[in-house]
Amino acid sequence: MPELFTFFGLVGHDKIWIYMTHMLLSVGIAILLVKVAMANLQMVPKGTQNVMEAYIAGVLKMGTDVMGHENARRYLPLVATIGLFVGIANLIGVVPGFEAPTAFLEMPLTLALVVFVYYNFEGIRRQGVIKYFKHFLGPVWWLYWLMFPIEIVSHFSRLVSLSFRLFGNVKGDDMFLMVILMLAPWLLPMIPFALLTFMAFLQAFIFMMLTYVYLGGAVAVDEH
Repeated sequence: MPELFTFFGLVGHDKIWIYMTHMLLSVGIAILLVKVAMANLQMVPKGTQNVMEAYIAGVLKMGTDVMGHENARRYLPLVATIGLFVGIANLIGVVPGFEAPTAFLEMPLTLALVVFVYYNFEGIRRQGVIKYFKHFLGPVWWLYWLMFPIEIVSHFSRLVSLSFRLFGNVKGDDMFLMVILMLAPWLLPMIPFALLTFMAFLQAFIFMMLTYVYLGGAVAVDEH
């Protein structure tokens, strides 16, 4: 199967070049979108400001359901930024001539590492080292020796869960799009494109939700 055509590929076919250009394009679009939304703030939002406020309210509501309003507001900037970035990066791959940077393992793995390091850092900062790692031991003292390594493996498996779920789904969508465009290069198969657009939003939503869940579990150890 030939490589998926990209406009940036006309300059160079190197994997790093394709990845970096599309990632920077995603960053640029995200920054531009935020700049436009904040350019002329109004009490009654409209246009881009209305869309962004609805997005922020939705992310906050999702976080409130997971970890309460106060904690959701505290971590809203991180989760909303990740969601916006991942969503745009996923959507880029739906546009013919572009490739989603999330279809390269480097980006999902980097985002997963950021979330992994940050939620553990927050757990230690909010609970203290001893109290935070104590919940790794489980409720029964004579099973401490078994539960601790299981919990450690479970936490590190979240890196795989976050990164490979996003990477695998987006990469599969790109391959599906490649097949569709090979079979119908002069037509716009609207149903597959609508499905890929929905999957792009869904994967961003799942990444945000898991980030909130991991943060909630780290800062609310007493509730376990």
